[in-house]
Amino acid sequence: MSVDRRDFLKIGAVMAAGTIAPAISGAAGQDEEGASSKNLWGMVIDINKCDPECTACYDACRKENNVPHFPEPELDIHWIRKIKFKQRGVPNAEERSMPAMCFHCEHPPCAHVCPVAATFKRADGIVLIDKHRCIGCRYCMVACPYKARSFVSKHVEHQPGENPESPIRMHGVVEKCDLCVHRIDQGKQPACVEACKKTGGGGMVFGDLNDPKSEVSGIVRSSRATQIRADLGLNPRVFYLGV
Repeated sequence: MSVDRRDFLKIGAVMAAGTIAPAISGAAGQDEEGASSKNLWGMVIDINKCDPECTACYDACRKENNVPHFPEPELDIHWIRKIKFKQRGVPNAEERSMPAMCFHCEHPPCAHVCPVAATFKRADGIVLIDKHRCIGCRYCMVACPYKARSFVSKHVEHQPGENPESPIRMHGVVEKCDLCVHRIDQGKQPACVEACKKTGGGGMVFGDLNDPKSEVSGIVRSSRATQIRADLGLNPRVFYLGV
């Protein structure tokens, strides 16, 4: 099943308005170490396999990246959000959902507007934030058309059982999905993708877009994959099927 053009544009508008339901986020501060231009990491998400009630990717992201939960909706941090929508004009249309996170654009406007170069893109295409450089100006949050970034507005306490590989971010910085870069550099999949395969619908595929033999590059080359708001010219590296 696919959505029509009006629904597709509506999804983009909802994302831009930042009114979508919760999702996930992660840690920042990684550098270029371990990155190679031989790789270009990307993801395909098949929303036909995404159950609106499933939170496997969301839960895995929060746990893996120690994403704090703030009870105030306007302050809560999201590295992944589950966007729910219904196809307009279709009687008894079923509710559908799609995970959305940082799309790790080839031309990230968030990096262009950062006054202290805290946001940068690695050689393998992953867009990161250096939390030690971030001054919390939030220009990047305004520049991102996908509203993929969150501001840490309160002090975050360490919690029992937190992941030591994902340091707690300090109050006053911006954070977002980093594709679980600490796992990628260990040859692993992002936590959301792994969880989706184990307990979700298996609709998330991650891999090397530069590898013509990888599943993710095969799907992208098939022309079935769609970028959200491709008209912006940012060339996001997260693609969707069924949109």
